[in-house]
Amino acid sequence: MELHKMNESHRAPDIPDEWFRPKSKDAHQAEEVVRPSLSYWQDSFRRLLKNKLAVGGLLFLVFLVIMAIFGPLLPHHAENLRKQNLPPSSDYWFGTDAFGRDVFNRTWIGARVSLFVGAAAALVDLVIGVAYGGFSGYKGGRTDNFMMRIIEVLYGLPYLLVVILVMVVLGPGLFTIIAALSITGWIGMARIVRGQVLQIKNYEFVLASKTFGTKTSRIIKKNLLPNTMGPIIVQMTLTIPSAIFAEAFLSFLGLGIQPPNTSWGMMANDALSAILTGNWWLLFFPAFFISATMFAFNVLGDGLQDAFDPKLRR
Repeated sequence: MELHKMNESHRAPDIPDEWFRPKSKDAHQAEEVVRPSLSYWQDSFRRLLKNKLAVGGLLFLVFLVIMAIFGPLLPHHAENLRKQNLPPSSDYWFGTDAFGRDVFNRTWIGARVSLFVGAAAALVDLVIGVAYGGFSGYKGGRTDNFMMRIIEVLYGLPYLLVVILVMVVLGPGLFTIIAALSITGWIGMARIVRGQVLQIKNYEFVLASKTFGTKTSRIIKKNLLPNTMGPIIVQMTLTIPSAIFAEAFLSFLGLGIQPPNTSWGMMANDALSAILTGNWWLLFFPAFFISATMFAFNVLGDGLQDAFDPKLRR
């Protein structure tokens, strides 16, 4: 009896049947999508924002571009031979060089040149590489084989050796550097675009365009290129730091930018004779920004590659 009373006291309360009745919906609510649909680019951007390292690299590059534009316009100290090789201080944030010039101001002037060379070389690689690789992959057959043999011959040439030879023949200068970097720099872009086009050109929407007699140029422009923009953007983020490093290397050897212009590589070259005297800041700041810029572009490229990967899309 006592056991029966205990069971009665622990029995779950009666649940009314109204709790199990489905909630009424009208026709519009039944067809309503709870989660908003995202396009390919919106979903890619959302996944890019989740990559904290890539976002940090992007923010650093935005800061670098802003300072390259407006940094040299900020108030700075004029050249003063009486203030040579001063260490960083509240007056001279990055110190001064052997000629009494403000290293802070020269750093952002050098950033202009280095970023311009990287962006210009990437733009040339984009135009030539996309056009060459897209046409080769779309045509296929003998045309593709012939064009790929040309790429293989150019790919076998040492990249820096070709650049140095062009610089020696044409003479050092800003536009000579861009031309030298663009001779074989577009090969990687062309091979990536060709591989993407070979895959996409057999999709149904491309075959439908061919059936309706659409011109080849329009098919490439409207159907193929938009679907290869992900790998193209990733490749560009990797081309720019390569060009910046190549320019810094050539300027470091004395084959790049010439005075009175300056770049990070030239600043590092000028600092070699001063580093032995303990003036570490002359080499530290250009070397830091070269390394940080390359690191930022690389992590941003890795983040974009993951963001554009359709296998990771949810």
